[in-house]
Amino acid sequence: MAIANLQRFASQIARNPSLSSSFRSTITRSSASSSSPSASAKVADRIVKLSAIDPDGHKREVIGLSGQTLLKALTNHGLIDPDSHRLEDIDACSAECEVHIAQEWLEKLPPASYDEKYVLKRNSRARVLNKHSRLGCQVVLSQELQGMVVALPEPKPWDIP
Repeated sequence: MAIANLQRFASQIARNPSLSSSFRSTITRSSASSSSPSASAKVADRIVKLSAIDPDGHKREVIGLSGQTLLKALTNHGLIDPDSHRLEDIDACSAECEVHIAQEWLEKLPPASYDEKYVLKRNSRARVLNKHSRLGCQVVLSQELQGMVVALPEPKPWDIP
């Protein structure tokens, strides 16, 4: 019963044109995977370990779960202020959500959507897109990303209180 409700909800989300395509595909993938036998897998099977380099250059281990966003994993470990981003909505993004991803891991991610590129350019002073920049709220963790390395850029001067 719960799986049927989740699938119905996912199909409604997928048809909503006001949501970003990456969010719709994430919801659709999540509902498709929940109907498989692996949906009841142990949490330990969903763990994704990452390395995050903070602005001071310190390497920190971050643990997230498959299906969770990179932003959620980083906020859970205190590397991104949760108040800087609301509800993982791309329209609410700030420069705090930006992360830099190592080249070998970028190739394993789906390409950035038009909305994501727009937000990244909007938040950049030079309006030039860094090829390693992605929004943490748009990167969905998976087992393929086990060991991924991300760097957190220094806060932008206009984001410092």
